Amino acid sequence: MSKFARFMKKNKILKENTTYAPTKSLLDENGEPVKFTIRPLSTREEGDIRDACTIDVPITGKPNMYRPRLNTTKYLAKTLCACIVDPDLHNKELQDSYGVMSPEELIKEMIDDPGEYQDFANFVQTYTGIDKSLEDEVEEAKN
Repeated sequence: MSKFARFMKKNKILKENTTYAPTKSLLDENGEPVKFTIRPLSTREEGDIRDACTIDVPITGKPNMYRPRLNTTKYLAKTLCACIVDPDLHNKELQDSYGVMSPEELIKEMIDDPGEYQDFANFVQTYTGIDKSLEDEVEEAKN
């Protein structure tokens, strides 16, 4: 038996999907808030989203020097949309019903209460394991 046997992919425990009712304004036939199906993001998926939402901005007073800046609003919306399995936010009929043309616009229309949106974002970030920012981790490491 290989000394790496316990690290093989077949031994990896996978995180299951979960459900969450992000808003009280979408109700099922029994008057209960509709639950969305949420899946965890992989490290690779989260990194791709982070990269897509990061731009290089020039550093004042330092020609040809840049620093990365994360568009956190865009990052959050893309992260939420990537985690939602059901409803299908790419569905044209669903998008048309809200008058939007992207999953990120759709989620903001479906969950239009800022408090509910933030609660949902907190839930998804905690569930997927990205509830600590890089700055939080740096501060924690310093202490």
